[in-house]
Amino acid sequence: MGRRPVTVRLARWSAEHPWRAIALWVVFVAVCFVGGSAAGLNEATDEDQAIGEFGQAQLIVDSGGFDRPATENVLITARSGSLDQTAAKAAAQDAADRLRQVDGVASIGTPMPSRDGSALLLPITMSGDPGTAGDRVQPLRDTTAKVQDAHPQLRVEQVGGPSIDKALDDTLGKDFKRAELLSLPVTLAILIIAFGALIAAGVPVLLALSSVAAAMGLSTLASHLVPATDTTASVILLIGMAVGVDYSLFYVRREREERAKGRSGLDAVEIAAETSGHAVVVSGTAVIISMGGLLLAQDAIFSSLAVGSILVVAVAVIGSLTVLPALLAKLGRWVDRPRVPLLWRLTAPRTGQSARPRFWPAVLKPALRAPVATLLISVALLLALAAPALGMKLKFPGPEDVPRTTAAMQAYDRLTAAFPSNGTSHTVAVRAPAEQADRVRAALTDLAGRTATDPLFAPAEADGPEIQVSADRRVSVLEVATPHASRSDEASRSLHELREDLVPATLGGIPGVEYAVGGGVAASEDYAAHIWAKLPIVAAFVLALTFLVMAWTFRSVVVALTSILLNLLSAGAAYGLLVLVFQSTWAEGLLGFTSMDAIVTWLPLFLFVVLFGLSMDYHVFVVSRIREAVDRGMPNREAVAHGITSSAGVVTSAAVVMVAVFSIFATLSMIDFKQLGIGLAAAILLDATIIRAVVLPSVMTLLGDANWWAPRFMRRRTVAAPAVEPPPAPAPELVGVR
Repeated sequence: MGRRPVTVRLARWSAEHPWRAIALWVVFVAVCFVGGSAAGLNEATDEDQAIGEFGQAQLIVDSGGFDRPATENVLITARSGSLDQTAAKAAAQDAADRLRQVDGVASIGTPMPSRDGSALLLPITMSGDPGTAGDRVQPLRDTTAKVQDAHPQLRVEQVGGPSIDKALDDTLGKDFKRAELLSLPVTLAILIIAFGALIAAGVPVLLALSSVAAAMGLSTLASHLVPATDTTASVILLIGMAVGVDYSLFYVRREREERAKGRSGLDAVEIAAETSGHAVVVSGTAVIISMGGLLLAQDAIFSSLAVGSILVVAVAVIGSLTVLPALLAKLGRWVDRPRVPLLWRLTAPRTGQSARPRFWPAVLKPALRAPVATLLISVALLLALAAPALGMKLKFPGPEDVPRTTAAMQAYDRLTAAFPSNGTSHTVAVRAPAEQADRVRAALTDLAGRTATDPLFAPAEADGPEIQVSADRRVSVLEVATPHASRSDEASRSLHELREDLVPATLGGIPGVEYAVGGGVAASEDYAAHIWAKLPIVAAFVLALTFLVMAWTFRSVVVALTSILLNLLSAGAAYGLLVLVFQSTWAEGLLGFTSMDAIVTWLPLFLFVVLFGLSMDYHVFVVSRIREAVDRGMPNREAVAHGITSSAGVVTSAAVVMVAVFSIFATLSMIDFKQLGIGLAAAILLDATIIRAVVLPSVMTLLGDANWWAPRFMRRRTVAAPAVEPPPAPAPELVGVR
C-alpha cells in the first residue's frame, strides 16, 4: 500500500500524541488571539470604501479638510393642536441655558421656526471628534430630558446624528446580546439530541469557539494588509460556528460509527481521518474558494469579509485534522458520556440489522424508482421558487427602515416633517482651481435656485443656500435636500436630475472643474450598480474553481458539473424566497418588519458565496459516502441509497444547527439581518432536504455509471484497498429497485 494521505498521517500522530497535539492547539489559539490584540485593528478608511460617483464625491469633500463637527437639535412641538410660540421660545431658551453648561457642547445656535409654525428647532454643535459623538451624547440627552420635565405642556426632544447612532448601537447591542445568548444553548441542545451524550455534543462547540478565537486574532493581524470593517468580526463568528460544528459533526459521527463496528480507538480515528477528514478538507477548500471570490469585488467591505471567512475556515479545517483526533483518542469511549437515556437509545451507533434506517429509504423511494419524474417535478418546483428573483431590486436601507421603537427615530420623523431640508439630501461636491472659486459659488447658487422651484427638491432656505468652501478655496460643497424618503422613486429621480441635467448645466463650463453628486441616495444607487457589475465576475470565478476542485477530488467531470448545477438551483431558490418575503408585505406582521420593496444591496453577492461554500459541506460529505460504496463494488443505485442514508443523520444534524442559528438573525430588529438570516436559513433547509433527498439521488440514479466519467488523464491509476469493511446490505425496501 502506498503512502497514506496527509489527513491520515496528521490524525494518526495527533491520536498517538494527544497531549502534545492539544497543547500545540492551545498555544496556537492563544498566540493568534494575543498577537492580534497586540497588533491592533487597522480599519478601512473612506478612501478604501469609495465606490462609484458617491465615493468620488466623498473623496472630494475629504480633500477639502472641512471642520465638520457633530450636530444635534432640540425639537420643540405641541403635544396636540397648534404650537404655542411663546411657550416654545421659553423652552428653547431654557434648553440653551442648560446645554451651555454641559461638557461636549461647543455652541448653541439661534432657534428656528418651521415654515408652518408647527415646530421650533434649536441647533447644537458638539465639540471633539465627530466619530465618537455618539458615545458622548448621553449628557446632552439627559439635559434635554430635564427641559422636558420643566415644560410638560410641550414635547421637547433631542434628535441628530449622534443621538440616532447611539439609539441604533443600543438596539443592535441588545439584539446581538440576545442572539449570542440564544445561539450557543440552541446549538448545544441540537447537538445533544444528535449525539445523545453531553461530551460528544460539547466537542464540536469547543472546536468552533477556539477556531473563532484564533481567526479573530489572525484577522486583526491581516487587517494591516487588508483593512477591516465593522462587520468582519460578526461574519467570522457566523461562519466559524457553522463550519466548526459541521466539520466536527462529520468527524465525530464517523469515528463513533467505526468504534461501534468494533474498531480500536486509533483505527477508528484513522478511518475517520481518511474518509470524513478528506471530505472536510475538500469542503473547506470549496468554502475558501467561494469566499476568495469576494476579493474580486474590489470592495473594502467584501475584501475584509473574505479574509476573515477564509481564515476561520482554514483554522477550523486544521483543528479538525489535529486537535479533534487528539481529543477523540484521549476521550476514547468517554466521548459518549454522560449519556442522556432516551436520546442515547435513539442516536447510538448501531451495526447489523438494527443499523438499517427506515425513514430515509422511504424518502428516497421516489427518486430511486422513478428518477426522471422525480427530477422533473422537484426541479420545476425549485425553479418556480427561484422565478421571483428575476424581479429583484437592490437598495440600501434608509432611515425609514430603522425600527421606530426608539425615541430618537420618533423624533426624527417629526423633525423631517417640520423641516424637510433636515431629511434626505444630496451632496454636490466640487473641486476646481482656487481662482475659479467665485465662479463655482455663483454656479452652486444658481443650482440651488433651480432646485428651489422643483417639487423633487425641498424648498429653499429663507437665508439662501449654505455653501461650504475649503480654506484653500479649491473645494466647495452644497447640500441639496429632497422631501422624499431615501428609497423612494422620487428621491432616485431627484438624484438623476442633478447628475444628468442640473449639475452639468451649472458647473460644466468652469475650467478645470471636477464634480460629483453623493449622499445617501447616491450611495444606494451606486453600490447596487457595483454589485450587479461584480456579481457575474465573482460567480464565474467561484463556479470555475469549484468545478476544478470537485472534478479532481472525485475524478469525475459529471459529479463536478452536477454539484455546480445543484448549488446554483439551491441559491436561486433562496433568492426567489427572499424576494417573495421581503419585496412584498404579506410577511411583515409575521417577521416584524416593514417592507422596503427591495433586497439589501450587499446581500445577493455575499449570500451567493456563503451559500455556495456551505452547501458544498453537505454535498461533498454525501457524495464521498456514495463514492466509497462505488469503490467497494456496490452497484450505483444501491451506492446512492447507502451514501445518502448513511450520511443522513450527521447532515441533518448539521443542517438543523445552521438553520436554527441563522433563524435567530431573523429575530433581530434591523432589516439587513432579517434578510440575511432568512436567506441563509432557507437555503440551507432547501439544500439539506429537497436537494439532498430528492434532486441529488434522482440525478445520480438517472446517470448511473456515467456519474463517474472523466477524461483519461484524471482517472485514478490504482485503486487502494478500502480502509473500511463493507457496509451492511441495503434495506429490503431498496433491493431490486429498478
